[in-house]
Amino acid sequence: MMRPATLDDLPAVRDITVAAYAPYTDLLGGLPLPVTEDYVPRIAREEVWIRDDGDAVSAIAVFERHADHLLIFSIAVAPSFQRQGLGSELLRFVDAQAEECCVADVRLYTNARMERNIALYRAYGFQETGRRPNPYRPGWTLVDMAKPAGQMASERN
Repeated sequence: MMRPATLDDLPAVRDITVAAYAPYTDLLGGLPLPVTEDYVPRIAREEVWIRDDGDAVSAIAVFERHADHLLIFSIAVAPSFQRQGLGSELLRFVDAQAEECCVADVRLYTNARMERNIALYRAYGFQETGRRPNPYRPGWTLVDMAKPAGQMASERN
């Protein structure tokens, strides 16, 4: 079940984020931005949603609502729940939120070195819209991606 995170969920949000992004620390030569994020204000704005399995929090989706789009900040699945399709489930959830908010598209950005994530997003229907230097991490390149809200790759083919 997906629900907005509360401050009581903050330790789980942090733990899942740190664990999910751990493989990228060496690849990037530093901590990915979601690992260093202060989630307290995001929780207050209901930007952090958790997948609550009753016994454990298995995954989180962090996204911002804008007038014409939703922006995904982070999708993170606890390592013990990975490879079960939860990443795609979270993307479908964000899509449903975008449709509910009546916005045109879903956007995200990711590090150019996170090739596995880029491939997942492409398979789901995201298209690259550009690349730019990361304003917070010199030497890192961000890949901007977008897709129409509610339209999955299989619907476009």
